[in-house]
Amino acid sequence: MKYYIIAGEASGDLHGSNLMKALKQKDPRAEFRFWGGDLMEKQGGVLVKHYRDLAFMGFLEVAMNLRTILNNIKFCKEDIKNNKPDYLILVDYPGFNLRIAKFAKELGIKVIYYISPQLWAWKEGRVEIVKKYVDEMLVILPFEEDFYKKHGVHSHFVGHPLLDAISELALIDIEAFKKENGLNEKEIIALLPGSRKQEVEKMLQIMLSVRPHFEKYQFVIAGAPSLPKEFYQKYVDENVHFVSNKTYDLLRCSKAALVTSGTATLETALLNIPEVVCYRGSKISYAIAKRLVKNINYISLVNLIMDREVVKELIQDDLNTAHLVKELNKILEGEKREEILSDYQLLKQKLGGKGASGHAAGIILKM
Repeated sequence: MKYYIIAGEASGDLHGSNLMKALKQKDPRAEFRFWGGDLMEKQGGVLVKHYRDLAFMGFLEVAMNLRTILNNIKFCKEDIKNNKPDYLILVDYPGFNLRIAKFAKELGIKVIYYISPQLWAWKEGRVEIVKKYVDEMLVILPFEEDFYKKHGVHSHFVGHPLLDAISELALIDIEAFKKENGLNEKEIIALLPGSRKQEVEKMLQIMLSVRPHFEKYQFVIAGAPSLPKEFYQKYVDENVHFVSNKTYDLLRCSKAALVTSGTATLETALLNIPEVVCYRGSKISYAIAKRLVKNINYISLVNLIMDREVVKELIQDDLNTAHLVKELNKILEGEKREEILSDYQLLKQKLGGKGASGHAAGIILKM
């Protein structure tokens, strides 16, 4: 079978690569053409466009890059038409992928959506697009199945693929990791500022403002694979270090983490690292988002899945040095830290166990 896969972000590259691996195991003749990143490229096939050229953050940034986005959509449609895949597999990235779903369906191509857009948070009306143009909706959060059922859309909860990725990690030697990456003997506070340039610049400035209050720790920035190492050098000094494309290993060696909202909040939780969730966008983007997002009380996947505050979220004006220092102190030692670690075990149970990629691949092949 010929599979055309579209993933527009780093998390989509991870999950897309694991799905490709599972498909190859079940379909030895699988051929892949895809939009994604380095992890998907390692699975073989043709990389059409890298996600680093696709990711634009916030309403204002999207508006400023609208011409590029529209050109990418046009190019993608032509590429699908010319290559005639048997299946189109869309991985999250809704603004782009829902447009492509309609186009592909009209060409008679089977459309699978793996990892649902967060329609339960905003733009709920897009469910009608899913109903019309998506043949199989494969969801990875337990409450999403009920959400789609409410709208008359059949979906499959396949479990969360992060459990697969994390379960495959080998044991790590903390001292060896520190030595290999030029770190000192102090305990580590990991900084995960995101993967987009404008996001990282904004988040690192506020995250690093807490350094004078935590002198017995070293801070280590998790570099995104989509950004060059040189970009981070202006933030590095004797007690602020940087590692590139080793986020999981860094987290497993850390005492706690400051994490920009997104998939990384869930990754950090599944690796059992207490965290403070951070988010600050442009005032315009945040004002628009606040008006559009409905019926949800949290921004982190951890809290959304548990339907209560497990990890502290500092959003927009609440994200400041004083609040960060207060919340970080709580999770480094004491009762709050133990409470979070206990809740993380319940979170894993809710996510349905391992095998999401294989389950999804099986459903696709049954089509």
